[in-house]
Amino acid sequence: MRICMVAEGCYPYVVGGVSSWIHSMIKAFPDIEFIILAIAPDRSKRGKFVYELPENVAEVYEAYLEDVDWEKSSKFRRTSWMSKKEYRALRSIILNQEVDWETLFDLFQKKKFSIDDLLMGADFLHIVQECYKIRYPHIVFSDFLWTMRSIYLPFFLILKTNLPKADIYHCVATGYAGILGSMAKYKYHCGLLVSEHGIYTREREEELLKATWVAGMYKNIWIDQFRKMSQLAYTWADKVTSLYAHARQLQLELGCDPGKTLITPNGIDVSRFADLPGKKEEDEGFVNIGAVLRVTPIKDVKTMIRAFAFAKEDMANLKLWVMGPTDEDEEYAKECFDLVQALGVKDVIFTGRIDVREYLGRMDFTILTSISEGQPLTILEGYAAHKPAIATDVGNCRGLIYGESDDFGPAGILTHIMNTDELKMAMVEMGRSPQKRLEMGESGYKRVMNGYQISQMRAVYARIYEELGWEYGAVMPEQDKDSQDDDYKTESTDIGNEIDKDYLEAMTAEEVPEKEALEESLEEESLEVPNLEEESLEEESLEEERVEEPNLEIERLEEGLEKMDPEENPQEEDLEEWNQEKTDMEKSDLEETGAAGVISYGEDTGEIAGNTNVMTGKRKRKKHKFIFGAGKRERKEDKKIRRTDGDDWLEIAGGQEEYADEQEEYDDDYDYDYDFDSDERNDAAWNYFDYTDDTDDMSLEDIKRDKEDDFEALDTE
Repeated sequence: MRICMVAEGCYPYVVGGVSSWIHSMIKAFPDIEFIILAIAPDRSKRGKFVYELPENVAEVYEAYLEDVDWEKSSKFRRTSWMSKKEYRALRSIILNQEVDWETLFDLFQKKKFSIDDLLMGADFLHIVQECYKIRYPHIVFSDFLWTMRSIYLPFFLILKTNLPKADIYHCVATGYAGILGSMAKYKYHCGLLVSEHGIYTREREEELLKATWVAGMYKNIWIDQFRKMSQLAYTWADKVTSLYAHARQLQLELGCDPGKTLITPNGIDVSRFADLPGKKEEDEGFVNIGAVLRVTPIKDVKTMIRAFAFAKEDMANLKLWVMGPTDEDEEYAKECFDLVQALGVKDVIFTGRIDVREYLGRMDFTILTSISEGQPLTILEGYAAHKPAIATDVGNCRGLIYGESDDFGPAGILTHIMNTDELKMAMVEMGRSPQKRLEMGESGYKRVMNGYQISQMRAVYARIYEELGWEYGAVMPEQDKDSQDDDYKTESTDIGNEIDKDYLEAMTAEEVPEKEALEESLEEESLEVPNLEEESLEEESLEEERVEEPNLEIERLEEGLEKMDPEENPQEEDLEEWNQEKTDMEKSDLEETGAAGVISYGEDTGEIAGNTNVMTGKRKRKKHKFIFGAGKRERKEDKKIRRTDGDDWLEIAGGQEEYADEQEEYDDDYDYDYDFDSDERNDAAWNYFDYTDDTDDMSLEDIKRDKEDDFEALDTE
């Protein structure tokens, strides 16, 4: 079995609770091959791992939320190149309608195009204009446009990510990780498991509400975007896990199907925290407070320092140990160092990155002042070492402190977030009560042994992996299954009456009677079964994008070349129908024509599609329909115009047409007079129609004669 673990902003770059959980999960299944798909802010993080990867990690892939646009920019930036179906799908995500995700996945995974061109192009502009008029007409449009480009740049980059093939995608969040997992499920027909430690949408909402880089209505626009991404993950996932009951309730409020949800508490290896070294000589006479955390704003270390300074005034023998990395947010860490100096408080020690087992035995209790958490592993690890905890009332801290379905009693003290007075009093109370610390530490130890061991968590996920594996054609390794059987025999406790006990029962051969037959079949045949569903979708998509080829029949008349009647050309009808459909979708007329991919030239319209320009022009004397490829042209010595791109096939508005080198169609002169509405469209048009370099030194008679030679050669062929 091959599992792709998708992590955003944590493993393997950052030490922390979620990263530790991922690392433990991979090590808990040594016989399963894991792939890491890590989402990083940009390429500055590339390969900078702080974890030593386990042996069963086969590959590491990286996706970036800010990156170089590796696709070559096209000169068709200002024109429409998407099919109707693709345009509607893009419109649906921006206007927050029912999103056609499958079409979006195909668009970004199968087509090659520049994301810069898309963001700066006509289609995106046109849709943003429509969204602006419907929802946000009271704000400045230029600000709104650039905000939308900022929102959709990382979104589009993630959709362009090359996905490794796996039997199961396990996303450790919704958000951008959920996008990758959902896209992989569509592309490979694999299982999708989403495990949320904190509720992604709520965490991003809290961050945005406190952020200073975005203000007013723009906060809501960003929040709506994160909600869309979470809804995508909930919709496509086979299973969605959470750490505790309240988190599951939040998932349901955000639209997750109750039948998919499952509560799977964190688990730690309790044996790692047995027989820890105790206090040293330097600790004599001190009450040590241990804060195991990353020095970042979300941990609210500043409030902890202030509270400790006040507690120190009442109890001079307190000592605060801040144990964790300070390099994740160096600016914030410096502010914390400066605060300690400004307050003149003594006995505050920043250890940096450490092995917590070397220090935890020396602590009298632990403390956590976070403004957001899931189910903190640091509290559970403290319990494993018989240490009580002071914690703010966030995430599942209340359940860990007071218990959810046991009568072991409190294992610490709970405070409100950012409340200096409560934290100060809790430190003093715990520091002055050695007996209370001992009793609370034992309660915590019983609680972690009862429901938060790694073997219990492993048993739940082993069963999920096996179920998804059988559903999508992957088999758990036999050696790994044998070790799981022992885990399932472990007596389990229903934490908060939320864990499905079926997941903790023994796994027997009778549960999957077809297993042996399937394994024998797999051994006899190793043929790859084609994904008929995916092929059908691709074929259907191509069929919808294909348009009937125009009639290019040309008759040479005595007085020159006679044009075809545009009414006989199905391409002309298709353009008119597409223009009408776009108008109907908009429900309002835009002052700037051509923004959705149709450029207006006087009374006629034209469309750039694929590598070909199909356009009608307004002339002084008569109209003429002409078709030509977008390849580079150059005037040869014999004055014939030839293609130089060397392609054998030309894509025209979704269809295909074969051409020969000289198969070009022209009128009897170049006397075109376009009525342009704006300088922008004038520039766009003459990028494609600049014949002046070839004809400035030629008379009209020379041009006529030259074109007659061209068509004589064409007729001969």
